[in-house]
Amino acid sequence: MMKTSASAKIPLTRRAFLRASTSAAAAFTILPGRMRGGVRQLSANDKLNIAGIGIGAQGSANIATLASENIVALCDVDHGYTARTIAKYPDAKLYVDYRKMLEKQKDIDAVVVATPDHTHAVITLAAMQAGKHVYCQKPLCHDVHEARTLTQAARESKVCTQMGIQGHSGEGLRLITEWIADGAIGEVREVDAYCSLTYYPWGHASWSSKWGRRPADTPPLPDKLNWDLWLGPAPERAYHPAYHPRVWRCWWDFGNGMMGDRGAHTLDSAVTALKLGPPTSIEATSSDLNPDTHPISSVITFRFPARGNLPPVKLTWYEGTRAPRPVELEDGRRMPEQGGIIFKGSKGCLMAGVYGEGARLIPESKMQGYNRPEKSMPRVVGTHEKEWVDAAKAGRKANAGFEYSGPLTEICLLGNVAKRVDARIEWDAANLAITNLPEANQYIRPEYRNGWTI
Repeated sequence: MMKTSASAKIPLTRRAFLRASTSAAAAFTILPGRMRGGVRQLSANDKLNIAGIGIGAQGSANIATLASENIVALCDVDHGYTARTIAKYPDAKLYVDYRKMLEKQKDIDAVVVATPDHTHAVITLAAMQAGKHVYCQKPLCHDVHEARTLTQAARESKVCTQMGIQGHSGEGLRLITEWIADGAIGEVREVDAYCSLTYYPWGHASWSSKWGRRPADTPPLPDKLNWDLWLGPAPERAYHPAYHPRVWRCWWDFGNGMMGDRGAHTLDSAVTALKLGPPTSIEATSSDLNPDTHPISSVITFRFPARGNLPPVKLTWYEGTRAPRPVELEDGRRMPEQGGIIFKGSKGCLMAGVYGEGARLIPESKMQGYNRPEKSMPRVVGTHEKEWVDAAKAGRKANAGFEYSGPLTEICLLGNVAKRVDARIEWDAANLAITNLPEANQYIRPEYRNGWTI
């Protein structure tokens, strides 16, 4: 198979990480001049020539929001599963292998990557190296080394990047950031975030509930599925409907579990509002830990150091369960049902949903008495996908580019490493290393299958 390549080790200093994670407002900075280096120069009235890579459920939805642009190519390893999406764009050229598409079709300006997590990085990096703007679904990648690699590649690239965390374009994140900066709840030293959903029975759906571990039977391949390409860099295993379609996210080899699925959304507002850089330690306690599937539930505690004049932060992530109910929340008032975030300040609390929606000070009497500050962060008009398109045309950075979303993803993936070892790990961000539990470093950069590299 054709290989892609990048530098083997990409160090990141704490100062550089903090610069990448400062605030959503910084992500709107206009680049000097227009993007160069082989990238087609566009005006606001031009249309992007977009290719979809991974056009199943989520990919189809992303492409639909961009239908006002030119959808010129569609690429998926399973043309049977994605037949409905293919039928919607009869003029788009079809591909199975993204590498052949990037090599053959030179009119592509941008790609939308919505494949399973384990193939995000190899596809995304190849597209960037080919000079394509990239919108990649969350979480950005599958392991910490990949996150670091894509972050640096974005810094050096002339293309416009965006991760699919739609809350980053929403009003809630901006209100949270502005209110905390205004001192609405005082000094924040503790945050609780949660997703009450679970993958049990593994894969969310009845067709996987009878397996819980790796299935031993080998049913025949669907007619139009290229299983070798679906596996990509993941370890070799036989096809099974327990993995594809849709139920891959609960398997360690393919998905990032709830920490990557919902955590990438929910921790977004904390990283932005509190200017969080890399954690110094991460500790996890999980139920039903096994080598094949993500646990039914976990509690993960991240410790972040002081940042400038901001104090250290303890952030606790609960998955498969809810965070403890804040004492400030009035009787009869519900916490967000499927997930949310609670900022605990020295003068009060702020609670919001998964994407920062419904942000309110609690109790409600405090919200009603709060004199809101003037809006200081740029607002997004339209969808998160359109914000990326507009940025690409304007020659600026998108608001959730990989320089921001790479470090955010790295935090989530460190949580997964702590889950796998069910222990406390101490993190040396500059050297990309766990210092207290050397055997855990195997999860920082897992080995790729032969023929694949990054």
